[in-house]
Amino acid sequence: MEKRNGLRWSDAVIVLVCVTLALMTLGSVGQTGRGRAKEVVCQANLHRWGDVFGGIVEENGGKFLSGANSRGYWWPIQLPHELQDWKKNRTWFCPTATEPIYGENGSPSTLSTRNAWGIFRSPTAMTYEGKTYTMADSGLNGSYGLNGYVIPIPESLSGHTANAYEGGVPARFGWRNLLDVPDGGRVPMFLDALRFDVWPLEAQAPATQENAAWSANNMGRCCINRHDGAVNCLFVDGSVRKVGLKELWTLKWHRSFNTAGPWTKAGGVQPEDWPEWIRPFKDY
Repeated sequence: MEKRNGLRWSDAVIVLVCVTLALMTLGSVGQTGRGRAKEVVCQANLHRWGDVFGGIVEENGGKFLSGANSRGYWWPIQLPHELQDWKKNRTWFCPTATEPIYGENGSPSTLSTRNAWGIFRSPTAMTYEGKTYTMADSGLNGSYGLNGYVIPIPESLSGHTANAYEGGVPARFGWRNLLDVPDGGRVPMFLDALRFDVWPLEAQAPATQENAAWSANNMGRCCINRHDGAVNCLFVDGSVRKVGLKELWTLKWHRSFNTAGPWTKAGGVQPEDWPEWIRPFKDY
């Protein structure tokens, strides 16, 4: 990631207040205007997370957080509690997806791509490499997900066993130095998603139905129609932009990811191969 000074929290609040006023102003111009205003707020949130992540990477010599075990799971509990606290830190939420799948009383919601992925109440604490990390009292909740391949998990475990990310990608193909990533504007960092971490694979198909993406399919977890056939994404170089849903298969998720895989035009995908809900959207 590029080195940056970043916004102070006060600056971020001013930006979000201005955007909120714009949203109120656009309320009279119909659904299109309101949708565009929500996109602006969503992208402002991702820019703020870009500043946070950029600071982490600089302090760690190019590396992101390790996660709380050897597979890189539960990275959010490594954040300071003031950043974890979704009740105070509303930048965890795309404005189109603020209702969690489980409420504060534990009651489930009807699953939709417009849901947030919380509220997680456990694990309340995890110890990894001699350090204990704890979850904020409010739990974990949000509607963005980290590209799990930016977590620098160990390349080997005890006994020299090769380590791998969820889905089987060898650890050596992760992005281990985020200050030295070729074409960082093609490497996702943080985006609209149905889980706080995702590990997409090039052969994974989109969900068969639009609201059926709550599954173990990591590409499906971020191929969700939140912004008119697109999601918003923060990239490793610090840039933020809309990404077409079918474009997700052309991004460089990890160092060996095939950007011309079976779900791309270059890889031979045909219009009829896509589930009906995603067919109208732009091809890549």
